[in-house]
Amino acid sequence: MALTDAPKIVTARMGYDDAHTIERYLATGGYEGLRKALSMTPEAVAAEVDAASLLGRGGAGFPAGRKWSMLRKNPVTYLVINGDESEPATFKDHMLIERDPHQIIEGVLISAYALQVSQAFVYVRGEFALGLERLQSALNEAYAHGAIGADVFGSGFSVDVVVHPGAGAYICGEETALLESLEGKRGFPRIKPPYFPAAIGLYGEPTVVNNVETMSNIPWIVRNGGAAFAALGAGRSTGTRLFALAGHVRKPGNYELEMVKTTFRDLIYAPVLGGGIRGSNALKAFIPGGVSAPWFGPDQVDLPLGQDEVGDAGSMLGSGSVVVMDSATCMVRAAWRITKFFSRESCGQCTPCREGSGWLERVMYRIENGAGREEDLDLLMDVCDNISPGVAWPPQQTTICVLGPSIPSSIASGIRMFRDEFLVHVKEGGCPFD
Repeated sequence: MALTDAPKIVTARMGYDDAHTIERYLATGGYEGLRKALSMTPEAVAAEVDAASLLGRGGAGFPAGRKWSMLRKNPVTYLVINGDESEPATFKDHMLIERDPHQIIEGVLISAYALQVSQAFVYVRGEFALGLERLQSALNEAYAHGAIGADVFGSGFSVDVVVHPGAGAYICGEETALLESLEGKRGFPRIKPPYFPAAIGLYGEPTVVNNVETMSNIPWIVRNGGAAFAALGAGRSTGTRLFALAGHVRKPGNYELEMVKTTFRDLIYAPVLGGGIRGSNALKAFIPGGVSAPWFGPDQVDLPLGQDEVGDAGSMLGSGSVVVMDSATCMVRAAWRITKFFSRESCGQCTPCREGSGWLERVMYRIENGAGREEDLDLLMDVCDNISPGVAWPPQQTTICVLGPSIPSSIASGIRMFRDEFLVHVKEGGCPFD
């Protein structure tokens, strides 16, 4: 087990208790990237981000530079930052917002300059009370420092940034639902096409939507060059990435690791990272990219932490959350609780998601609580097939956004990997782990 010596890009200040203050930020190179960017042309800044091959860190993994290049030229354009981190067991953006808000703001300002946007919004989940307080304080400090507002650092470039708290809906993590919410409407995802944000986004104008962690990488990329970032990792998965390790490990937490050159085994078992499985239990399964991702078994623990490597194996890195389940875990209960979450958070626009998620949750509840029937397993897979035909990964799209087709992942993984456990629940009339 060998960890790389890759530099810490987004967590370099986490050792300081006052990392959220402008004094600490300036003492550790803060806003130097912005000053450098303002000395370059906007096109040159965008070219550095493109050269970095920075994949979006919000879940979809779309290259940030390519997303920027898709922005339809228009007199009015917007930049929106997605800080509505709501995937269960995902907490990396939450930490960045609380612990290093100036890094996010600097990334926003550099991106706004590269895109020549004069108005940016940072949309943050409303439950992040401390994070919202610190982000707003950092924004006020940045205005006072001259980093935001009219004529930033005497460059002639002007930009305003607004921090907007969301109302706490998982669906608002989907970029078009977020834009609806930002406009003061209910968070319903928009149909794409035509509502691709780069063409028709916030207030009907071209808009770039990027994730909090994506923004946190931008200052380092501008200071050190896109080539330096691209030299880390391998293939399409360049740089480092934050992984939110949760579940049955000795040391859950956020860990920044070099992509591809580090494996799930490293993350879970390395003494300086997860520290291994709790107690004397064995690894039973793990979810590699948030609870909407298909599960992996112990035989896949040596997979590299890479976008394509995990995708080719039948799942995704998604939100950057790795959930470890040990040998004492009831897999029926795990799948039921995930399904219950999605059923509750469905916005209700699309029938397969609105109705299918409720049906799945009720059948799963029945099995978990001792009233299941053997034919329920086929019924579950049949409903999953109606929501996402073929129940394969990547899923077939039957709904406006990907929430619906993501719902079958945990149930299908549970039945395919642990069918006998489901049958024990049925035949014994309850959970054997209680």
